[in-house]
Amino acid sequence: MTADQQAVEQDTTNPIPGASFDLSVAHPARMYNYYLGGKDHLPADRAAAEQVVAASPDVPLVARANRDFMTRAARLLAAECGIRQYLDVGTGIPTSPNLHEVVQAVDPTSRVVYTDNDPVVLTHARALLTSTPEGRTAYLDADLRDPALILRAAELRDALDFHRPIALFLVAVLHFLTDDDGAHALVRSLVDALPSGSYLVVSHATGDLAPRNVGQIVDTYTATAAPLVLRGLGDVCRFFAGTEVLGPGVVRLPLWKPDEPPTGIDKVWVYGGVGRKP
Repeated sequence: MTADQQAVEQDTTNPIPGASFDLSVAHPARMYNYYLGGKDHLPADRAAAEQVVAASPDVPLVARANRDFMTRAARLLAAECGIRQYLDVGTGIPTSPNLHEVVQAVDPTSRVVYTDNDPVVLTHARALLTSTPEGRTAYLDADLRDPALILRAAELRDALDFHRPIALFLVAVLHFLTDDDGAHALVRSLVDALPSGSYLVVSHATGDLAPRNVGQIVDTYTATAAPLVLRGLGDVCRFFAGTEVLGPGVVRLPLWKPDEPPTGIDKVWVYGGVGRKP
């Protein structure tokens, strides 16, 4: 158990001054950390995550496939597309390799702004998301449901130049937005604010490919800080409206530009894709 985790577990109802979250309620970011084998989660997160894994033992494999997709997409954008600025919304608890580690390995001058709304993520991000001397990382405490706040934030504007292309990463976060949140409109407002030549990276859980017990998984997430919303391929593709989707399109994560022949494809019920804003 980390020192931060010990401090948090002393009082799970309000351990962080100013926190607006009840940390006795499971949060998807910390559950995701559990799936990846991390140590930065609380009793409520572990209990909920274990219910999910009991319903679908392949969920940790899916989580790793999602991280691998993020890494491949970031490396491609940095190495082949020349992108040097990144906005990662819904970043989650830092897990190496983090986005900035991938892109700064290609070009140390790359700049990355991380955004999340979980106070535990905030604690770890400020301590662990350290840039190269030539580049920059920043962390913004904000919610995807308020894109205007993200776009006008000093942390974002100080770090990124909106006259140059920016890659927007929305990895495993949009399926925690309901239709009532206006998920597609929220994404469009962020993409519209980016300059031409920018990129959008999305991964999203889907009911098209979900396991037999997916209803139990959805029920578990309903009791957490963010319900899980499964969308079909058509609705996932709608997030890329206004962009030119790179090959191979919006596909199961292991099929998106794999580094080696993919395995376990049929176990991964998440779509991923990358689009370029013309």
